[in-house]
Formats: sequence, C-alpha cells, structure tokens
Amino acid sequence: MTEGAGEHEDEARAARAAFRAYVRANHPDVGGDPDEFAEWLAASRAERDAARNADGPEEDDSRYDAPISFVTSPRFTTRWRRRKKRPPRVD
Repeated sequence: MTEGAGEHEDEARAARAAFRAYVRANHPDVGGDPDEFAEWLAASRAERDAARNADGPEEDDSRYDAPISFVTSPRFTTRWRRRKKRPPRVD
C-alpha cells in the first residue's frame, strides 16, 4: 500500500466523522432547524457527487439497456403446482 492511499483514507475518515458530528448536532429530531438541515444536506450531497465524478470516468450505463428475459424451469413449475394443491399444514 502506498503512502498516498493511507492519507486519502484518513481524509475520507475525517470527512465522514465531521458529517456524522454535524448530523448528530443539527438533525431536526434533536432540535435543529429542518430547512437549514435540508439545505446543508443537499449541498453536501452535491459536493460529494462532484468529487466522485471528478475522481474517475463516468460509469457506462449501456449495459442496463438490454431487454430482460425471464426463464422458468419446468421442474420449478411442477413443484410449485404440487405445493399449491396441498392442504394447509396449520390446523
């Protein structure tokens, strides 16, 4: 592991700790202002998303465009029908 990777982990850990501390102190359930908290949360999420997009290439979503096909097994269908015709096990 390189030295730079450890520093990045420390920074990420510190950022998560600061985020959790702010939430614990300012969440509306503990008396914080709901509008101010919502604005801060939206800003922090936008900042996080911008940092993620700047770090690496965008994900390729084209693999999700394929049609979906469902395959049923005759064995599964037969067992399901048999179970369906059974009387209930509860008295």
